[in-house]
Amino acid sequence: MRKFISVFMALFLVWISLTGFKAQELILGAAVSLILAAIISPKTVYSFGKKDFMVLLRFIFLYLPLFFVKLIESNIQMAKIVLSPKMNIKPGFVRIHTDMRSDLSRFILANSITLTPGTVTMDVLEDALLIHWVNVEGTREKEHYDAIAGDFENMLRRVFR
Repeated sequence: MRKFISVFMALFLVWISLTGFKAQELILGAAVSLILAAIISPKTVYSFGKKDFMVLLRFIFLYLPLFFVKLIESNIQMAKIVLSPKMNIKPGFVRIHTDMRSDLSRFILANSITLTPGTVTMDVLEDALLIHWVNVEGTREKEHYDAIAGDFENMLRRVFR
């Protein structure tokens, strides 16, 4: 039953996000979600619990605001680089170590780095990330970590506690 409710809620939330809050859309979405949940839930291996819901809320209200601030900051930095008549950049690869142990937290960290302009995660290792950086700042790994991943990783620790 828990898997059924988890699948239903996930499908219904996707439906609402795509269609809106009109009464007939909500009724149709509930019906479609119920039918699909009945078909899909026996084949799933995952269900949401109270802890997962709290992680999701912390992710939405703590992590996403930080991500959007970092996204805006990095867009401004890249705009300055691109619009500058003299491209004073130092591209290169850096390796930073991470304490994130779960696959999901490493996935979110790596993709957050990639989605902010100027950095691309090239490889995710067990305890490190290999990143291409348009304008390498600093010479030590600690400086690279602080500039690229420090804020993201600190917030992810709070989200997944």
